[in-house]
Amino acid sequence: MNYNGKIFKPIKTTKNSETSNETIFEYKQNGNILTSDYSGGHIKQGHLIGIVAKDGTIEMRYHQVNLDDILMTGTCVSKPEMLPNGKIRLHEKWKWTSGDFSEGESIIEEQ
Repeated sequence: MNYNGKIFKPIKTTKNSETSNETIFEYKQNGNILTSDYSGGHIKQGHLIGIVAKDGTIEMRYHQVNLDDILMTGTCVSKPEMLPNGKIRLHEKWKWTSGDFSEGESIIEEQ
């Protein structure tokens, strides 16, 4: 699975997330290395880097600056689901490595 050039937006997330349906992720992939710049909603600017497994699962680390100018960091594992329309839905389990160190889940979909 190749995520290069794909744009994703959250459709569901837990309350302790800083993402919203206004957050836009622009994915780039080179080999099995995935990166993304993202922003929108409560996030001024964010970046992630990850490794894409053969089944399309992404293991990543992220850092972002929110509207309160607080730098937040975390880890995430995203598992892909192919939708009937050919788009990708990612089921994410993440954990903050800063702030309250809580965990959460999100679903993001290719636009």
